[in-house]
Amino acid sequence: MWIPSTRNFSFSSTNQKIFLWSSGTLVHPEAVFEQVFSILEKAWSGSPVQFAWQKTLGNFLAVTGDDRTVKIFDRHGQKRNEISLPGNCVAMDWDKDGDTLAMITDKSSAIFLWDANTSKTSQLDSGMRDALSFLLWSRVGTLLAVGTTKGNLLIYNRQTSRKIPVLGKHTKRITCGCWSTENLLALGGEDKIITISNQEGDTIRQTSVSSDPSDMQFSVMKTDERISTRESTVSVVVGKRTLFLFNLNDPDNPIDLKFQQPYGSIVTYRWYGDGYIMIGFSRGCFVVISTHIREIGQEIFQAHNHKDNLSSIAISQSLNKAASCGDNCIKIHDLSDLREMYAIINLDDENKGVDQLAWTDDGQLLAVSTQRGSLHVFLTKLPILGDACSTRIACLTSLLEVTVANHVEREVPVTVSVEVEPSFVAVGVYHLAVGMNNRAWFYALGENNVKKLKDVEYLGTVASMRLNSDYAAALFEGKVQLHMIESEGLDAQEERETRLFPADDDKFRILCHALTSDFLIYGTDTGVINYFYIEDWQYVSEYRHPVSVRKIFPDPNGTRLAFIDDKSDGFVYCPVNDRLYEIPNFSPTIKGILWENWPMDKGVFVAFDDDKVYTYVFHQDAIQGSKIILAGGTEVPFSHKPLLLYNGELTCQTQSGKTNNIYLSTHRFLGNLKDLGPNELKQMLTQTLLLKRFSEAWEVCRLLNDQSGWNELGKACLHHMEVDFAIRVYRTLGNAGMVMSLEQIKGIEDHNLLAGHLAMFTNDFNLAQDLYLASSCPIAALEMRKDLQHWDSALQLAKRLAPDQIPFISKEYAMQLEFMGDYVNALAHYEKGITGNNKHQEHDEACLAGVAQMSIRMGDIRRGVNQAIKHPSRLLKRDCGAILESMKQFSEAAQLYERGQYYDKAASVYIRCKNWAKVGELLPHVSSPKIHLQYAKAKEADGRYKEAVVAYEHAKQWDSVIRLYLDHLNNPEKAVTIVRETQSLDGAKMVARFFLQLGDYGSAIQFLVMSKCNNEAFTLAQQHNKMEIYADIITSESTTNEDYQSIALHFEGEKKHFQAGKFFLLCGQYGRALKHFMKSPSTEDNLAIEMAIETVGRAKDEALTSELIDYLMGESDGMPKDAKYLFRLYMALKQYREAARTAIIIAREEQCSEAKF
Repeated sequence: MWIPSTRNFSFSSTNQKIFLWSSGTLVHPEAVFEQVFSILEKAWSGSPVQFAWQKTLGNFLAVTGDDRTVKIFDRHGQKRNEISLPGNCVAMDWDKDGDTLAMITDKSSAIFLWDANTSKTSQLDSGMRDALSFLLWSRVGTLLAVGTTKGNLLIYNRQTSRKIPVLGKHTKRITCGCWSTENLLALGGEDKIITISNQEGDTIRQTSVSSDPSDMQFSVMKTDERISTRESTVSVVVGKRTLFLFNLNDPDNPIDLKFQQPYGSIVTYRWYGDGYIMIGFSRGCFVVISTHIREIGQEIFQAHNHKDNLSSIAISQSLNKAASCGDNCIKIHDLSDLREMYAIINLDDENKGVDQLAWTDDGQLLAVSTQRGSLHVFLTKLPILGDACSTRIACLTSLLEVTVANHVEREVPVTVSVEVEPSFVAVGVYHLAVGMNNRAWFYALGENNVKKLKDVEYLGTVASMRLNSDYAAALFEGKVQLHMIESEGLDAQEERETRLFPADDDKFRILCHALTSDFLIYGTDTGVINYFYIEDWQYVSEYRHPVSVRKIFPDPNGTRLAFIDDKSDGFVYCPVNDRLYEIPNFSPTIKGILWENWPMDKGVFVAFDDDKVYTYVFHQDAIQGSKIILAGGTEVPFSHKPLLLYNGELTCQTQSGKTNNIYLSTHRFLGNLKDLGPNELKQMLTQTLLLKRFSEAWEVCRLLNDQSGWNELGKACLHHMEVDFAIRVYRTLGNAGMVMSLEQIKGIEDHNLLAGHLAMFTNDFNLAQDLYLASSCPIAALEMRKDLQHWDSALQLAKRLAPDQIPFISKEYAMQLEFMGDYVNALAHYEKGITGNNKHQEHDEACLAGVAQMSIRMGDIRRGVNQAIKHPSRLLKRDCGAILESMKQFSEAAQLYERGQYYDKAASVYIRCKNWAKVGELLPHVSSPKIHLQYAKAKEADGRYKEAVVAYEHAKQWDSVIRLYLDHLNNPEKAVTIVRETQSLDGAKMVARFFLQLGDYGSAIQFLVMSKCNNEAFTLAQQHNKMEIYADIITSESTTNEDYQSIALHFEGEKKHFQAGKFFLLCGQYGRALKHFMKSPSTEDNLAIEMAIETVGRAKDEALTSELIDYLMGESDGMPKDAKYLFRLYMALKQYREAARTAIIIAREEQCSEAKF
């Protein structure tokens, strides 16, 4: 473990996971790692070699061994030069631009310089007398540092040829060193001293180390704030065991990093990323540590990559990869995830093992030297060069190989070997072109073979090339050359062979171009997009954009052109109608655009950058007009360049030269839908509708089986003017009204008129109006507004389209305004609605009625009333009267009611304004009792009782009539007659009171009973001994038992036995009734006995029956009664046997009496 106070750090592997891999071959799917060439010179055999890649370009590889030569190879393994030296090469280095290779030997004090551009070697006298041991070019300038075996230093400026000798920089051999990005030079020597010098050679820092330094590097050591960007830290391996970090800003506190003994010695190390160091150890391990002060002492990552030994590591920042070599294999990791083994390269023939490892700056080539003196170069990244024409694609699959394939048409891929490593590739219908600089080679593509046609030199370096079936168009230095690929023989027209754009008198530069089957299209720095029609050999279209056009992408037919301008905005241009549409949500990082090549899916295109592909749809035939919408985005794997889009499948080229197919997330509905749930199916439906894939949407709706899904599909069909498909959808929905409406319009050829109808069906009325007005039938807009009762809009349209309709629309608008309470404007529109034409008399009368009503509402009562009186309509008079009444203009209201023969209303209003004379005039016509009642009350108040009585009679207020007859007109007979006719209770009371005042108690009792005042009548009868009268009256009325009992008790007290018995019988007290009937004195008609028999008959009581029989038989008083009464009794009791016996006895007695007679 490490102790902070000493600034010495030891690394422990406690709790660290060690990753082990077997030596089997493993390659990531996207990895290339194709061996490009190998070098094995006899002179080098048996001993390791030194090599150095040309910086920046990586076109040359310098290699040297023990043969006193440096050999220069190109990137394809061809030897380009061989430099003989006076001794073995001690050190060599390329300058920062890769223009000059500097070399020193152990036998000479001269510096040898090889120029990569001229392939010539020159010598530079160092002026040093001792042997040279160290050589290094500056990373940012033209300075060359050379060290000697005795510690002297020379700084040479190639640009100015100035030499600065610095004697005694070190006391012993200078063995290592490095330049910083600020041209500080750090050197280490066998004197165990590290010096830091400026570019003049002045020492600005110096420190000593405990053992021999090696492998010195400048870098940035991160602080806690992680904001430092200056290379202020020198790292150096000390004694092969520790890593020494010397911070120029803190020279008194260097850091010494020590590692575990089992790792072995430090072989090499590399800085990378945000202050991380990868260190390789001799026993096969490599370790990653951080220089963040809080993380020092911790191993970020550790792997035992090689079984026996590790000899070198290399890092490519451009590839984001790290490689280690050891034993006889190379292992490559991804820096973003070191645990992922990206690839393993086995060198089975190298039994002595591998030595050094180095990448080109661009990461394309990886060179590895071996212990036996051979050198192998592997392709690790291909330039992503590819092109597509329709569904055919061409890709660079190796440095000198292009593969042409058409997976859609299932054609067999064709491999074309090319002569140079190309910087551009173009493919056409029948041809392939590759090239670099200003040359291009053309090949004819046969069914199974490839034929080289020719090579063409252009007037400048070709930036890009496009092909169609006959022509090639090359863009170079702001110009485009259009020429035929194959001459058609002697008959060919010479002027059609080739043409250079622009013409000499044009001052613009062409920035981009495209070639379709019919057109050459190019965009310029002045913002002009030109269409050149090849068949007619002339320009046919020109569009001027405000800023320069950077890239253009025509669709397969050339009828739509997507382009990116200098502001990184995207647009689609349609040359057919010269319209431009902006692409929404267009990312400024977009690199290119691809149009859909599937013939059924026109209008879909994708825009792509390094990370994502955005799917757009160009909705051309929509009722809202043409527009572009963003349908969605799809993530793209690293280093994938899209080449072809076909039915939602994106074919991309990778760094390995292979192609990889990606399915766009917006086209997921093309997969299996049967296993998806409702929510996922709804998402699929949204995608299909966005992309106008109605057949697929139909299938999704069928699986969803949901009404809302079908409705959504139907609306989308209307939106995109797919009338036939919409009919099919609404027929499935059972929407007969919509089907009939669509059937009526589906034959309409006028695009705007059809779109207007569809917009109306989708309730977008403003859009529908605009479309109707732009169509051949603008009057449809007026009809629509009228049907919708949008009278304001209709009126505006009528002024322009149908002035004769204005009066009728004005009337309708006025009615609407009247309903809304806007009487001012309603009056104005009613007035405008009057035509004065007898043909429209009914319409004019309606308008005049409106004028009358609105005039009244506006306060112009005289005008309104006069207008209403003149108008033939009774209803108008009633309505105006109602308005006036609500405004408390009673006189005028009554006048209009009367004119309109609404007599009840007129009389009511006359009453309100106390115009009784008028009311009296109208009474014969008034049917409302309420009016009559009000009039009667008024007349009564005036003391005019006869008129009041008549009015009360009309109002059927009988109580008031009786009251007036009794109190004021002294006509009781009439009052009594009315009471008897109407049976009025209150009237009867009034009459009773009248008779009571007159002392006619009998009549009073009669009317009290009639008024249901039985108690008062009873009391009155008692007081004035009129009970017989009361009894007679009450017997004829429907009376309660209590009343009968009261009368019976009264007669019982008066000893009037017959009357008492009679009323006891009526109230159901049969025993008491019988007693009184038997006590009643005899009369000639013996009515009491008859009543007694009736009582027993009703009672059906044996005791009472027996008592009466005894009475009749004379047992109670010794006076037998006539037998006929006994017969009647038995008949009443329905004792017919006894009645028969009694009848026989009576008959015998009569016979006997007759016989006596």
